Amino acid sequence: MPVRRRLTTAVACAVMLIGSAAGATGAIAAPAQLPVAHPQHQSGRGALLHAERLYTLKTRQAVAAELTKAGFDASQARHGVDAYRLTYRTIDPQGRPTTASGLLALPRGREGRLRTVSFAHGTGSHRSDVPSMQRGTFLTGPPVTYASAGFAAVAPDYLGMGTGPGPHPWMHVPSEATASLDLLRAARAFHPLDRKVLVTGFSQGASAALGLGRALQAGEDRYFRLGALAPISGAYDFGGAELPALLAGELDPKSSVIYAAYTLVAFNRVHRVYDSPGEVFQDPGVETLFDGEHTGRQLFEGTPGSLDDLLTPYGLDLLARPRGGLADALRETDSVCRDWAPRVPVRLYMAGGDEQATTANTAHCAASLRGSGVEAKVVDLGAVDFQGSRHLGSNVRGTAEVLHWFRQLG
Repeated sequence: MPVRRRLTTAVACAVMLIGSAAGATGAIAAPAQLPVAHPQHQSGRGALLHAERLYTLKTRQAVAAELTKAGFDASQARHGVDAYRLTYRTIDPQGRPTTASGLLALPRGREGRLRTVSFAHGTGSHRSDVPSMQRGTFLTGPPVTYASAGFAAVAPDYLGMGTGPGPHPWMHVPSEATASLDLLRAARAFHPLDRKVLVTGFSQGASAALGLGRALQAGEDRYFRLGALAPISGAYDFGGAELPALLAGELDPKSSVIYAAYTLVAFNRVHRVYDSPGEVFQDPGVETLFDGEHTGRQLFEGTPGSLDDLLTPYGLDLLARPRGGLADALRETDSVCRDWAPRVPVRLYMAGGDEQATTANTAHCAASLRGSGVEAKVVDLGAVDFQGSRHLGSNVRGTAEVLHWFRQLG
């Protein structure tokens, strides 16, 4: 198999199968449900409904072994880790009540109020491609890393993923922010947390992290406050940088096909982008692949190899010249760096040569923040390939770098 083909296969499978990365322990079966204090008195957003113990890593050596097997740096491990799935109340993109799930990872042996890190994960296709449904994987490496260093690590699954109902509104920053904030509230009901939240995230989660940061700074919660921002390899300017790079063939071809399809299907769930899938897809059946029940491998095998074979002429033109519902969706997605000035330390992490999220995204974000008077340091993580992907490698290296920075902040 040619090198380019091997790389493309590895990249596309890895991005949509992040819960099944090499070295993974795999999905979690039959966790034990724990009692929740006074659930009858909890209502509204952030109410904790269920807490389930998923697994325990009793010592820092056990943590180090699991992180190393999953490909992550274990040098900063200091504690064992207890991991829980929390199910809680939140709202959907229309503001209607719903539920969602997420992971809470706590350092063993640390009592009292804990400093908190919120980590938002990258793109997955199957509803189990989330932190609370996996163990020892690319998905759980970051929260376990932060917890073992002494932080309470909170990692939302997002709407429509994990145990949450309905389809996933991928790259919908407002609902990613509300799901993230409401998980913080549920986590605080389970364990005492510090007011200041250190916020990070990868890829899709980088935008989610900025959305959460903006909500925290705006005072949308009466308790929590923003402490620092450290997003990694985000698509912060989806309409102005990511889509043009994708259409110009500057990114990995197969990943571009999957992301283009996901963009149209997911944005259509919140904003009317098309009336029927046949308007934008050569094969209307592509839409059904993004129902949360298909794996990354099924997406890889069920989609064509090029954008020309995926999209109709209208679909291609719509991505090139967004209008209507797609333009509305992009205005929401692309607002994460615009028209606000974080009043906390900010670092933007990226890796030159990223084959999935063009680094122009980070440059545009830094420029937008600079225009608001904020000088965000851009950190190039260098050549950090993981499973043939510079994009995935940025999360592995970035997690260690972000942790080191968070610890310096005191």
